[in-house]
Amino acid sequence: MTDDDLDDVRSRAQAGAEPAAWDYLAGGAGTERTLAANVAAFGDATVVPRVLVDVSAVDTAVEVCGARLAAPLGVAPVAYQRLWHPDGEAATAAGAAATGTLMIASMFASVRYEEIAAAGGPRWLQLYVLRDRAVVLDLVARAKAAGFTALVVTVDSPRLGDRRRDVRNRFAIPPHAQSQNIDAATMALAGIPAAGGSALAAHVGATYDPGLRWSDLGWLADRTGLPVVLKGILDPSDAAHAVDAGAAAIVVSNHGGRQLDGAVATLDALPGVVAAVAGRIPVLVDGGVRRGVDVLVARALGADVVLVGRPPVWGLAAGGTVGVVGVLARLRAELELAMALAGRSRLADLDPAMIRRAPR
Repeated sequence: MTDDDLDDVRSRAQAGAEPAAWDYLAGGAGTERTLAANVAAFGDATVVPRVLVDVSAVDTAVEVCGARLAAPLGVAPVAYQRLWHPDGEAATAAGAAATGTLMIASMFASVRYEEIAAAGGPRWLQLYVLRDRAVVLDLVARAKAAGFTALVVTVDSPRLGDRRRDVRNRFAIPPHAQSQNIDAATMALAGIPAAGGSALAAHVGATYDPGLRWSDLGWLADRTGLPVVLKGILDPSDAAHAVDAGAAAIVVSNHGGRQLDGAVATLDALPGVVAAVAGRIPVLVDGGVRRGVDVLVARALGADVVLVGRPPVWGLAAGGTVGVVGVLARLRAELELAMALAGRSRLADLDPAMIRRAPR
């Protein structure tokens, strides 16, 4: 296992992908400042190790919202995964289950929720709240029956970000990768190339509810009976509000740099959010994680679980379930090694004092 392994996986994934589908996965909003900042924030963090500590056994296991995980790792939601492999989310879910990793499936999964559930393992469903609430409730009912145990509501997308690669490519979702869980009428615009624009932008404009408010979250929890996790929190005051509104957990996220270009990097936002939550609910984080030591840094700065989005899809594109297992197993192995070399045998031993960060 070398430092270049994940880069190799990424290269093989890109080589086999249709160019516009690759741009959809790899790209960010605007000039992609935030996309780059997410990765750079981890690159600027260093670890101060302790020595002469017994690390003969290193324990990476953790529990979050009732989900027992082999490591503080989860697969972030990525839609339309049959763009990159015929087995799509079913293969990603199988890889997550095989490695004891949390699977968060997108509401726009290109395989049925029941196929994702067949992989076993802990699984949550990501949601956007649509104008047609009946569609949302139908999806949740099916997912709940299939054993999904929490809802991850994305709250940073009242409109679609300025996805310039998708606009340039006139990107639309091809038939083989369309959502298999939502009716064709709701998804129609996502598959029609738009003159001078992105089909996804047209789809989002027509279907997402831009008037979503805090009070709607209680409605969702009451109607579904599932814990509601809020994804897209960056401001500490929003984090505190989420706790007060009854959120079961929050995800510190800027949508992988795909919404507001210029938004704060997630690692930069994490400490303030953690302080505002003050241990009352779990805090998850995504964006820019590429190495096991990145997971260590995020845990030390207060994240309970660290989500990875693009890397598992690289593994999927390069090798199906086997490729996903390789990426997730590598991240866990790197985390365990980093903990041992840092002189910390338990996740509880990771703390902010061990992290040094360059001024940003």
